[in-house]
Amino acid sequence: MADGFGLALALLASALLGFQEGMTEQELRFKPAPRHRPVRLFTESELARYNGQEEDQPIYIAVKGVVFDVTAGKEFYGKGAPYNALVGKDSTRGIAKMSLDPVDLTHDTMGLTEEELQSLDDTFNNVYKAKYPIVGYTAQRILNEDGSPNPNFKPEDQPHFVIKDEF
Repeated sequence: MADGFGLALALLASALLGFQEGMTEQELRFKPAPRHRPVRLFTESELARYNGQEEDQPIYIAVKGVVFDVTAGKEFYGKGAPYNALVGKDSTRGIAKMSLDPVDLTHDTMGLTEEELQSLDDTFNNVYKAKYPIVGYTAQRILNEDGSPNPNFKPEDQPHFVIKDEF
């Protein structure tokens, strides 16, 4: 029985060595798990670059100041797609009103009804947060109009924000 175990161990070692001989030194090195990209702060002009018009660019949409990568939904948000008007900007009002009217494609939520605000929260939580990765926040969410920090912004309260990833 000991000889059988020894033979099996020898065969396993031989197989492993044969497998490793076919690999380069680079492949044998430990490869750490890919790190999630840290979130970014997007100005309006930076966000506008991710509007689905460029084939090799990701597609981003901001809702409630949170920037989501919706590239996986390219058939909905890409060039010529039905919801392409929403991407490359903060379309919070349009999402709340279920509107593609250019006047509604803004972050402004003033004057929305309770039903629209509830619809916004439902869509934000059940569609965007549930389906798409968060890649950042809009400057409006974090900064006041004069560029000073918004004292009400708390990174620890933001979805998918891990402070250690930022440094």
